[in-house]
Amino acid sequence: MEIKDEKLMQDFFRSILTPAEIRDISLRWELVKLLDQGTSQREIARKLKVSLCKITRGSRELSKPRSPFQRCLGIWRDLQARPR
Repeated sequence: MEIKDEKLMQDFFRSILTPAEIRDISLRWELVKLLDQGTSQREIARKLKVSLCKITRGSRELSKPRSPFQRCLGIWRDLQARPR
């Protein structure tokens, strides 16, 4: 099953997560994208004001075989490449 209704998903996450949790998820996604772009962990820590521990965890997840992070990054890249 696949949910294609973006508004429904936004409403769902706003209902189930606190604003702080949403910010934390957004921040973690940003650090994953920066890691994927080759940004150093120290630069990410400085730029996003997050601990190296969080960044290292993201890096480990990215390097796993069949990483869900890699799969999501692929979807994100495809969406970015679409004409608007």
